[in-house]
Amino acid sequence: MTANNPTNPDDSLPLKGMRILDITVVWAGPYSTMQLADWGAEVIRIESTKYFAATTRGQMARPPQGVVDGGTSTGMGYAWREAGERPWNRHAIFNAHARNKLSMTVDLTKPEGQEVFERLVEKSDGLIENNLPQSMDKQGIGWERLSKINPKLVMLRMPAFGLGGPYRNYRTWGNHMESISGHPLIRTYPDLSPEYAPAGVPADAAGGIGAALGMLMGRRYVRRTGKGLMIEAPTAENFVPLLGDFVMDYSMNGRLWTQMGNEHWYLAPHNVYRTQGEDAWVTIACWNEDQWKSLCEIMRMKDLANDPRFKDNESRYKNRKELDAIISEWSQDRQASWIMDKLQLEKVPSGIVMNERDATEDRHLHEREFFSSIEHPEVGTHKHVRTPFKSGNHENVGARRAAPTLGEDNEYVYKTVLGYTDQEYADFEEKGHIGTEFDPSIP
Repeated sequence: MTANNPTNPDDSLPLKGMRILDITVVWAGPYSTMQLADWGAEVIRIESTKYFAATTRGQMARPPQGVVDGGTSTGMGYAWREAGERPWNRHAIFNAHARNKLSMTVDLTKPEGQEVFERLVEKSDGLIENNLPQSMDKQGIGWERLSKINPKLVMLRMPAFGLGGPYRNYRTWGNHMESISGHPLIRTYPDLSPEYAPAGVPADAAGGIGAALGMLMGRRYVRRTGKGLMIEAPTAENFVPLLGDFVMDYSMNGRLWTQMGNEHWYLAPHNVYRTQGEDAWVTIACWNEDQWKSLCEIMRMKDLANDPRFKDNESRYKNRKELDAIISEWSQDRQASWIMDKLQLEKVPSGIVMNERDATEDRHLHEREFFSSIEHPEVGTHKHVRTPFKSGNHENVGARRAAPTLGEDNEYVYKTVLGYTDQEYADFEEKGHIGTEFDPSIP
């Protein structure tokens, strides 16, 4: 369905020729469409100059310098900690997940905007959205309407808690979805209260991968049957299976697991240990007796292997606090990389706890060319992560084009994809549909 688009995907990429409409926000939804764009699909972000979706292009359209300096308060930060004239094009979160995509603007609150949207649906293969269901209802964006416009469309909806049920219209972030799934309480540290639950949101990333898979299965269904399909993929429900062993243990045994931190449910040692340097840590885990004995030899504590407290895994697990204290005392005067390399040579699972700087400079990731540079017209050139999948037949997967500036591809979408004339395009501009800046009234 796709003409040559500004992202110029490699003709050999598997999803070349697929057009996906993107009405996604924050992370889970945009991450799903990033996967599709990376592999060659033409992903068109439908945006509006009249509405700013918080966190998708930054927390605010025009943040004060205090917010910019804060960094983490905006869901990471801006290039060189400067908002610039158009902050919405400079934010880290958008530049991370919007690569290889197109951006067009339209006001869906106006009749002519809905006409543009219907034309897009008619000429597309799929649509992905992860908004509050009632917000989509207000725009009239639902399966009943869209399937009539394009009977072969795949519509994938990934609201937080689903399209039905008492939580249907609950507003939420990724960490809220994970809380309802039961994850943060399990990973809270045993000696801290639940308020110190980890703030990471793997539910968003998992939801993104799951949605991308769902879209591809939907397109497979269309090719096989000739019929369109609506897929519901709630982000919270997508995450629960990742906790399947805990769910089944409760289902079968009535047992609840809570505040495990980095501990395992039956293995010891299995933790993160402080090492030499500021806030430097290493992970160590022993899955069998051979690994435990190897660890004792490397620590030069062979007698520890025969200590009644640690003679077998059951004993080690029972006395894991004492064992962790012994290992920590040994590790704190040694470099994390030395510990990891030494243990790995003896087949003992171990790894450095890296920050982003460590990961970016890591020798293994560097050799695998995991990072690639993208030049952005308003942000400059920065390193981006590669796609989580690799193919020996496709070198041009991942970073081909920087995240689009707001409305960057309006002319291509309106004229080339939808077939509007120059005069019609000018009319849309005059009516406020087409633009590259958010309305001045938006803070």
